[in-house]
Amino acid sequence: MYSSFEQELTKIKEEGRYRPLTVWDSAPGTWMTLNGRKILQMSSNNYLGLTGHPEMKEAARQALERYGAGSGSVRTITGTLDIHDQLEEELAKFKGTPATLVFQSGFTANLGILGSILSDQDLVISDELNHASIIDGIRLTKAKRSIYAHKDLNQLEAILQTSGSYRRKVVVTDGVFSMDGDIAPLPGIVGLAEKYGAIVYVDDAHASGVLGRNGKGSTDHFSLHGRVHIQVGTLSKAVGAVGGYMAGEQVLKDYLIHKARPFLFSTSQPPSVAAACLAAIRILQRSEDLIERLWANATYFRMSLKQMGFDTGSSETPIIPVIIGDPKRTMQFSDRMLQEGIFAQGIVYPTVPMDKGRVRFIVTALHTMEDLQFALDRLQKAGRDFGLI
Repeated sequence: MYSSFEQELTKIKEEGRYRPLTVWDSAPGTWMTLNGRKILQMSSNNYLGLTGHPEMKEAARQALERYGAGSGSVRTITGTLDIHDQLEEELAKFKGTPATLVFQSGFTANLGILGSILSDQDLVISDELNHASIIDGIRLTKAKRSIYAHKDLNQLEAILQTSGSYRRKVVVTDGVFSMDGDIAPLPGIVGLAEKYGAIVYVDDAHASGVLGRNGKGSTDHFSLHGRVHIQVGTLSKAVGAVGGYMAGEQVLKDYLIHKARPFLFSTSQPPSVAAACLAAIRILQRSEDLIERLWANATYFRMSLKQMGFDTGSSETPIIPVIIGDPKRTMQFSDRMLQEGIFAQGIVYPTVPMDKGRVRFIVTALHTMEDLQFALDRLQKAGRDFGLI
């Protein structure tokens, strides 16, 4: 058994895709310490810099003193404390939906929801670039699957036109696609779903805290309230803690409480985490300036890269890939960035196609102009050395 693992790892190393875990010496932030050296962090999903926000830290401390380190049980036994209930109530108000249900992570939210709402009588229609948690969630069901080319509404409609025999049709899309940083054409998807009687399911992991008023997500961004049936969000990334959630109708929440296996069989969030998430939702409601700064930084960085001649793909958000292609060359460019004092993760096959390797930069609200210029100066030099510009 172990020899086969070794053989596969050897192949991964030969292709230049092998990477050990990077162990940091400091808390998450714009500049982090790696082996005693200060490094500019440009791979974090901490879009708004909330991981270290003093209000969230204080809320976690108070909850730790009041409740202890853990909840002690799954939600359906003794693991629903008043702090969990309060988080879901305020999160629902923030999202503008009747209810929310919090899961242990965004990944488990997708597994639990898709596994609960889909059966062998149903059809699920998924964008080809949807997140791995959506792909895995669909694989766990017996539903008929159809994949449409990325953001291709004509192909989506062609599938919907022949879907009349299914009990339930569910169109699933990311709100913001994590590898390319582009935004789903949600108004077109909703229009087609309404035309053909389909359910719309949006995973807003990278849109939570980024798109919409105060970071309410892609449904708010496109003013589609009441027309998106299931919204999935994250409490990590821009929200700065950890967890995932469903936002939708109360009947769906009640159904998932009884059906979603990750919810039923996993211990609930530690109270300190739930309290930090609650504090983050309150911060978001008065932090429009943070989101404005995030978008200003992202636009400046992306336009600067394009002017240099880098290929940033279809990026529209703070996720900004530098497309390189070959996996080994991609990882070499990522290594070069680290030598220059910048951490930007190389993303290669199987996360992206073999010829679409990229070094993914993520800009945050806390990056200063000096930080961004530091990165751009070194990117320009490395890009010339690698023949990318």
